[in-house]
Amino acid sequence: MAAKSNGAQNKRPQGRSVQLESTPEPREVVPLSLERIVATAVELLDAEGLDGLKMRRLADRLGAGAMSLYWHVDNKEKVLDLALDSVLGYRGLLQTVEPHDWRNEVVSMLEDWRASMLRHPWSASLLPRRALGPNMLGRLEMLSKSLSGAGIAEANLNVAIWSLWNYVMGATITRASFDLSEDERVAAQQQLASLSEHYPTIAGSRLLLDDDWDGTFRRGLDFLLDGLSPR
Repeated sequence: MAAKSNGAQNKRPQGRSVQLESTPEPREVVPLSLERIVATAVELLDAEGLDGLKMRRLADRLGAGAMSLYWHVDNKEKVLDLALDSVLGYRGLLQTVEPHDWRNEVVSMLEDWRASMLRHPWSASLLPRRALGPNMLGRLEMLSKSLSGAGIAEANLNVAIWSLWNYVMGATITRASFDLSEDERVAAQQQLASLSEHYPTIAGSRLLLDDDWDGTFRRGLDFLLDGLSPR
């Protein structure tokens, strides 16, 4: 007599498909490079300021180990130097600037310098105490050539350069830190008006309501360049 077949062995599930677990696609690993480190450091500085730049936090943003950064940079100070110089690259003279027009060359360079620092406010406070990198030295070299080509005597060249440096740095730091709302400026001006007996000139000029930062920078620069123009 033939043995009965085992029903458990012959029974097949009906209407049920076997699903295979999907294998996740391997994530593409972007190689760590000095360029990526510097670009990511700039992003971190823009987002969190100077206090936010920590090597561990930078490594986390890069998806790397903190120690791996040191294959490319010696320390945090070097990262700051490189990040600072990277945002100070000069894009070149505006197309509207005529060749050999020393005054407009200077204005173009300095307006671009100020705009670069305002896009990255941490740079204005960092620049005076960092080593000058190739981008900043390149700006100073172009500025020196423009002023020298304008006929400014060699004995006065350093005075002219430092005067313009001080003007740009002062104007930029003031703009970056003087960040009052319109309501705050109106309230401050009203308080100043109530003290007009003691401060009549600045109260009368409505100093605290003047927020034309770009126009003020350009006109002030014209005053300075008027004084520097060879006679």
